[in-house]
Amino acid sequence: MSNADVFVGEIIGTAILILFGAGVVAAVVLNYSKAKDAGWVVIAFGWGFGVMAGAYTAAPLSGGHLNPAVTLGIAIDTGDWDQFHIYVAGQMVGAMLGAVLCWLVYYAQFRANAEEDIAQPTLGIFSTSPTIRQPVANLVTEIIATSALVLPILAFGLTKGLGESGTAILIVSFLVVGIGLSLGGPTGYAINPARDLGPRIVHSLLPIPNKGTSDWGYAWVPVVGPMIGAGLSGLLFNAAF
Repeated sequence: MSNADVFVGEIIGTAILILFGAGVVAAVVLNYSKAKDAGWVVIAFGWGFGVMAGAYTAAPLSGGHLNPAVTLGIAIDTGDWDQFHIYVAGQMVGAMLGAVLCWLVYYAQFRANAEEDIAQPTLGIFSTSPTIRQPVANLVTEIIATSALVLPILAFGLTKGLGESGTAILIVSFLVVGIGLSLGGPTGYAINPARDLGPRIVHSLLPIPNKGTSDWGYAWVPVVGPMIGAGLSGLLFNAAF
């Protein structure tokens, strides 16, 4: 895969991921949305479908990593770091683009938020935040949740034909749903530094009325935690498999 293919593929795939993921959260939490109050299960499946759509779209160009943590785990496993920075750059650009697209889709609902007597905070649509703010505990949650993503992805590569048939992407999509349902409650399961940081940057820049804080004091947790989890997964996979 050329550098250009990897960069473009990761931009497109990650943009689709964030459009679906941020979009389902916006659908569930924003007033005047037909999916208002649909709940956590809907959000978890929305993110899973986002992974599926984004990864299948990007796969012919880049393999569809869509996540610096996944890219890190694969690099540690294979020892190939040549395109690591290309993958991460594409993922960050794509995550920011997807966040902008979500804002455009729900533009009227975001505008209506300014007219409410009590405005809704909007950061949770774009990025994660913990239910109980304890940085060490939050970091551990993200490390474990990301390990539960990256280690199985590496193991799926051992099953002959799974990647060639495209079934691996479908399985990973359901894996993301499972992580959301089982492990997502404490922090909102970033498990992807680009997924959290890119949209957080966009949230800070967009002219969203009454949008609230972008919470930069917490922003390091959903970046550092997933990268630690991915690193540990890559090392464990090399040692055990």
